[in-house]
Amino acid sequence: MSTQKKLMSNWRWWICALLFFATTVNYLDRQVLSLTYEGFIKPEFGWTDAHYGTITSAFSILYAIFCLFAGKFVDWVGTKKGYLIAIGVWSAGAVMHAGCGWATVHLVDGVESVAALKAGAVVGETMSMVTTVSVWLFLLCRGILALGEAGNFPAAIKVTAEYFPKKDRAFATSIFNAGASVGALAAPLLIPPLAKHLGWEWAFIIIGGVGFIWMFFWVFMYDKPEKSKYVNAAELEYIQQDDEEEAKEKAALAAKMEKEPKFSLLQCFKFKQTWSFIVGKFFTDGVWWFYLFWAPSYFTNQFGIQMTEAKGQALIFTLYAIVTVVSIFGGYLPKVFVEKKGMHPYPGRMRAMLIFAFFPLLALLAQPMGVQSPWWPAILIGLAAAGHQAWSANLFSTIGDMFPKSTVATVTGIGAMAGGVGSMIIQKAAGNLFAYAETAGEAFKFLGFSGKPAGYFIVFCFCGIAYLLAWSIMKALVPKYKPVIA
Repeated sequence: MSTQKKLMSNWRWWICALLFFATTVNYLDRQVLSLTYEGFIKPEFGWTDAHYGTITSAFSILYAIFCLFAGKFVDWVGTKKGYLIAIGVWSAGAVMHAGCGWATVHLVDGVESVAALKAGAVVGETMSMVTTVSVWLFLLCRGILALGEAGNFPAAIKVTAEYFPKKDRAFATSIFNAGASVGALAAPLLIPPLAKHLGWEWAFIIIGGVGFIWMFFWVFMYDKPEKSKYVNAAELEYIQQDDEEEAKEKAALAAKMEKEPKFSLLQCFKFKQTWSFIVGKFFTDGVWWFYLFWAPSYFTNQFGIQMTEAKGQALIFTLYAIVTVVSIFGGYLPKVFVEKKGMHPYPGRMRAMLIFAFFPLLALLAQPMGVQSPWWPAILIGLAAAGHQAWSANLFSTIGDMFPKSTVATVTGIGAMAGGVGSMIIQKAAGNLFAYAETAGEAFKFLGFSGKPAGYFIVFCFCGIAYLLAWSIMKALVPKYKPVIA
């Protein structure tokens, strides 16, 4: 072992841990609604799956719009301030959900109290008004949540590009991105018990409040590596090991450019590399969000298992435990291709993405195997979702491979916008499909299933093929490594 390695500090991994916990909080906040929908919110406010689909799709499109500008905002104000503002806003939005019942009571005439809503004492036209008003109130809160959450991944990817060399970025990304799985993993163990014993409102307050604690640690722990007092010379040299190679590439490709190029938001759209990232996010992000938003409802509708039951919590826990364990390997695989096979990071990453694009095909078996036991869908969807997380870790890293650091957050935001648009389409279509299938009953059939199960099977089919479709288009757009220059 070299002297450099012996003396090298490891502050970059502490920063990675902060990104991990931020992403964990991020996904906990997203899950509160899905885990309280069937058992608490749906009966209290008279919602249908179409209402829920409208809310989740609205969150997705608002998230998409905000993501378009979030990356540029983070590049403008700086990583430290940008991340603080982002998590502060989304934590406030998460907590605000708790006031929707109270606000509905005060906005709708004829409703005496929140207790009357919970007891099902409101009926008729008054209940119809309660449904409408509550949907709009939740939309407002989800919009604020989306505004803040839009800054999470652009900021996190920018930090990863700052603190890790190219060969380690996918691995680091997979670690902090595993926070999404851990958040989803912890959610069924925390949220239903909180909602059951304290009320669904306190689930939003307690989970949302965790983000404010994270902000304290971020203020004192983060600074750019060249300015951080915790990063020694050896670690800084390791972090910046790509700089010389990147400088040579830029000199050869950009006629010895004097400084790193900066691109406006619109300029980023002229590059095929940007469109490759857009395609990857558009086709696949909605799949992950479908699993995130609808898995609890799926087990309740398909098998009659409530999330307040131990079995329901165990099913969701198992699903995301599989995601958490398997997805970390996704970031390590390109590292193997680079260090042991001698491949360039980009083709190594694309090869890894192709491998993980086959995992989601397992979702095609979830519905048929669910006839035997609900544990089969939990396992198969878990493996499919793990494929998404592994895919996503590598997809994010392609930006740092080909774009200058000054533009990483901007392009990340553009891709997140595309992912949000794709998710909006899936969420809205799924909600309307499930509502229609429930009404049609036996008259609605698909490959041997009828009613709502047929609707779920249709969505699972798309989820299964989305990744191979996305990879094929990405490969056609950018067949080999080509860095972006002015």
